[in-house]
Amino acid sequence: MLQDALADAGYPARVLVACSGGPDSLALAAVAAYFGRRGHVDGHPVSVGAVVVDHQLQPGSAEVAAAAAAALQELGLAPVQVCTVDVAPAGMGPEAAARDARHAALEAAADGTGAGAILLGHTLDDQAEQVLLGLARGSGTRSLAGMRPVRGRLLRPFLGLRRADTLEICAVEGLDPWHDPSNEDPSFARSRTRVEVLPMLEDKLGPGVAESLARTASILQLDADYLEDVANDTFARLQERAGTELSLPEAALRELAPAVRFRVIAKAAAAVGGQQPSYQRLLAAEALLRRQGSAGPVELPGGVSVYRLSLAQLLAAERSADAGGPREGARCGKLVFRPQKPPQE
Repeated sequence: MLQDALADAGYPARVLVACSGGPDSLALAAVAAYFGRRGHVDGHPVSVGAVVVDHQLQPGSAEVAAAAAAALQELGLAPVQVCTVDVAPAGMGPEAAARDARHAALEAAADGTGAGAILLGHTLDDQAEQVLLGLARGSGTRSLAGMRPVRGRLLRPFLGLRRADTLEICAVEGLDPWHDPSNEDPSFARSRTRVEVLPMLEDKLGPGVAESLARTASILQLDADYLEDVANDTFARLQERAGTELSLPEAALRELAPAVRFRVIAKAAAAVGGQQPSYQRLLAAEALLRRQGSAGPVELPGGVSVYRLSLAQLLAAERSADAGGPREGARCGKLVFRPQKPPQE
C-alpha cells in the first residue's frame, strides 16, 4: 500500500512520517523505515524522516512525544523532529483546532526538510468513523466522501487497513505504541463513534459495516470531484467583479442543476472573503432568485452579505451612469456578494 501511495505521488525522494506514537502511525513508520533502509521504492531513491507533533493538550504530552521520537530513531528514521504547537480553538472545536495546528506544523517540517510527501496513519476504521460523523451532521457529499488518500503532500497509505492490522504490525515489529486516552473519552463525538456506535452497527447489522462505509467514501469522492470541477468552471464563467463586490447573473444561475448552483453560490461567498455556508444559509441565498424586485440581504458566514438586484434596478443604475441609455449587457438581475468590511490594506 505504501508503494502504491508513493507511486501515485510521483516517488518523492524524501518523505516524512507524521507519528503520534500510537499504533497506526507507529506501524506506518515501521513500514516506511523498511523502504528507508533499502534506500529506494521500486527503484526510485527515497529517504524517510519523521515528525512528532506535541499538541500540549494532555499532561505528560512532552514525555509521550519524546518516547515516540526515540522509537522512530530506533527504527532508523532520520531526521526525527518534535514540533510543539499551541492549539487555539478560535471559534472552532478542539479537534478541528488541533488538526489545523498539526497540519501547519507538518507542512512547515516538510518545507524545512525538502520532503515531497507527508505520510499519515489514518486507517479504514478512521474513514468509516468520518463517514458516520458526516451522516450525523448532515454535511453533504464532500463530508461523506471522507478523507482523501492524497491531498497535496499528505498521503494516507493505510486507508485500506483495519486498525487491528496496525496493532499486529506493531506486535510483529516489537513496538510498544502509546494509546491516546482521548480516543476513549465519551465527551468527543469521534470517540463515541469509535467506541460505541461503530461496534453497535457491526453487532446489529453484521460484519463489514466499516468496509461498506469506507467504500461509500471512495465512490462519493469521485462524485464530489466531478461536481467540484463543474462548479469551478461554471463559477469562473459567470462571475462578474466590481471592486470588492462580486455578482452572478440570476438567469444563468436558475438554469444550473441545483447541485451545481449551490456550489457556485458558495464559491462566490468564498471569493469575497466568506466561509463555507451551512446548507440552511445556502438555501436562504438561493431563495433570493425566486423573489420579485430587490431582495436581501442574506448574511453568510465570514462577514458576507448577498442580495438580489432586479433587472429594473440595473437598468435604472445604468441610465444614471450613462446618459446614452442602458448598456446592452443588462439582460437579467444579479445576485451580488459584498464583504461587510472592506479588506485590510
